[in-house]
Amino acid sequence: MAKTILITGATAGFGKACAEYFAEQGWQLILTGRRTGRLEQLKEQLGDAVQQIITLDVRDRDQVFEKLGSLSNIDVLLNNAGLALGLEPSWEVDINDWETMVDTNIKGLMYCIRAVLPAMVTRNSGHVINIGSTAGSWPYPGGNVYGGTKAFVQQLSRNLRADLLGSKVRVTNLAPGMAESEFSNVRFKGDDAAADKVYAGADPLIPEDIAEIVYWIANRPAHININAIEVMPVDQAWGPLAVHRVKG
Repeated sequence: MAKTILITGATAGFGKACAEYFAEQGWQLILTGRRTGRLEQLKEQLGDAVQQIITLDVRDRDQVFEKLGSLSNIDVLLNNAGLALGLEPSWEVDINDWETMVDTNIKGLMYCIRAVLPAMVTRNSGHVINIGSTAGSWPYPGGNVYGGTKAFVQQLSRNLRADLLGSKVRVTNLAPGMAESEFSNVRFKGDDAAADKVYAGADPLIPEDIAEIVYWIANRPAHININAIEVMPVDQAWGPLAVHRVKG
């Protein structure tokens, strides 16, 4: 019997690549996103693999519980919906951008987990895979609240594992580094030149890389829990500690 994966933010980037990859492997898909047209295109592309499409903004708690709370057949919940906005220093950032990141990356993720997890616990089977970020562990200028939201994803994933001890429900935090997708275009609010500059001269991860990793995580033997994976392209690494030196 085919397994079912619920993918949030399935209309682009990692979510879309995961939908395509899991469909190729014979899984059934429940796909959510804010853009109905893109969901419909994906359903047409992937055919019978798509069990259901759900237009959904994860920031809307009532909508999440209404549309996801009744789903009882989810083998994997892939919490992919998320975003970064801006690279301004903390004292210049638009507070609305901070709130949008918190509402999406933290609260939206919480809503989806809380809506879907009870059925997994009742069945004593399931897997929550959260898309975090290396920004949750390693700070960089302008990362401020985005990094904070992904640190939350990392710690919530750990605490879920603690809560679920004794059950067969698994939890994983997957933390990608630099990856080329719509992510930077969204971060810079449609400024293609600024987005392209992020990847200039480098060989970043691509969504298909993440899809393969997610599939590998989801298909480990039932007694194995992959707690966390952090993945970067070879062209990315940690920098030295920053030191400000006053001349004179």
